[in-house]
Amino acid sequence: MTSLPLVFEAPRRGKPPRHLADLDPAGRRAAVTALGEQAYRADQISRHYFGRLVADPQDMTDLPDASRARLVDALLPTLMTPVRTQECDAGTTRKTLWRLFDGALVESVLMRYPERITMCVSSQAGCGMACPFCATGQAGLTRNLSTAEIVEQVVAGARTAARGELPDGPAPGPAPGRVGNVVFMGMGEPLANYAAVVGAVRRLTQPAPAGLGLAQRHVTVSTVGLVPAIDKLIAEQLQVTLAVSLHAPDDELRDTLVPVNTRWKVQQVLDAAWRYAAATGRRISIEYAMIRDVNDQAERAHALAALLRRKLVHVNLIPLNPTPGSAWTASRPEDERQFVRILRAAGVATTVRDTRGRDIDGACGQLAASP
Repeated sequence: MTSLPLVFEAPRRGKPPRHLADLDPAGRRAAVTALGEQAYRADQISRHYFGRLVADPQDMTDLPDASRARLVDALLPTLMTPVRTQECDAGTTRKTLWRLFDGALVESVLMRYPERITMCVSSQAGCGMACPFCATGQAGLTRNLSTAEIVEQVVAGARTAARGELPDGPAPGPAPGRVGNVVFMGMGEPLANYAAVVGAVRRLTQPAPAGLGLAQRHVTVSTVGLVPAIDKLIAEQLQVTLAVSLHAPDDELRDTLVPVNTRWKVQQVLDAAWRYAAATGRRISIEYAMIRDVNDQAERAHALAALLRRKLVHVNLIPLNPTPGSAWTASRPEDERQFVRILRAAGVATTVRDTRGRDIDGACGQLAASP
């Protein structure tokens, strides 16, 4: 099998315009005073953006008329423009294709469940990890996203939810809604864009006017297993959930399915995950794509159970979603059920993920940002 080379550093391109979400509160005050405004104006415009989800200067009536346009132009530039929005699951799943300032394309997915609204965000345009069953990985890496470009995806979703544009799911939910969960499971390897992702997590979880006010425990950061970055994340003392995309319990198969495994082997990745769990008290999520006759055999279920038994962990089994040009397909239902039984019999908490967004190529592994 031919795979793309791993790419850990994004190609150098022009930087996105500076945005309020790129700056911490002190940086915002400095930016505002540099414009000749009083420092407290930074909190006012931050409250509009993060608290009221407002970007139109005409709605910022507590700012002087003469200052509004200047502050918005300097701190709330347009970072992304919607190209196309698609819906499925009776309108409760919405995928948006965004064009960034330099023409790069990314996708985000907004999902309403009966009890929550979740935003799946991209951290890179493309991905350099080259996993052969993932449409994003096969497209290669275009560039890293900035902190603000990541935050803007969530704010856009929050505006949609706040306007009541998402219908109720199978059971009634609150309307209008509020984005309460964010998962870094869109395009890209989040820990390969470490600084911007951690910056985005802090903006999303700080209370307004500093940030959006989400609970850290409702944010999930996914990784294919960049071990040094996992250890670095421990030092941040965040309470986000760490999700490890494992997909195989043995090095021989994982070297093929997740090429980064040639650098950090299965046990090294899991040891780093256990260090994260020990430091944070947070349960590790193990992501495992179920691929027919490739990684779904009973012996691999037993091997995975042996690795995870008595650990603070939960396994998400993901029926493989179809991607263009791939000969692989999802496991047979009977094989999937057997895999679940084996893991649960070993005391490993296991669920099969709902394949939300499959009809619009918005499910796990399908994001390709095709124009």
